[in-house]
Amino acid sequence: MVVDAVLMLDELLPLNMIGVKKVTGGSLEESRLVSGVAFKKTFSYAGFEMQQKKYTNPKIAILNIELELKAERDNAEVRLDNVAEYQKIVDAEWSILYDKLDTLH
Repeated sequence: MVVDAVLMLDELLPLNMIGVKKVTGGSLEESRLVSGVAFKKTFSYAGFEMQQKKYTNPKIAILNIELELKAERDNAEVRLDNVAEYQKIVDAEWSILYDKLDTLH
């Protein structure tokens, strides 16, 4: 399997592009080489059962930026006097997210 993994790489890519994921359980005979990305656990969320399980010709974005709002809200305290001030904060957070998305296009 290791030889097959190395042979799958483009000659311009470094060997450190191969990742080995050890998952407890199973035997050596049950091991397999995955061409792509392997996740230990499937994703589940509300509505998961209705979501299609296979995509043909998917569009994939590889990002080097975070699209989630950082943990500042966990480490900060904001005191507001009215709902309008709260809405300004929410709008600013969405603005940051949309600015990040605009850099992708």
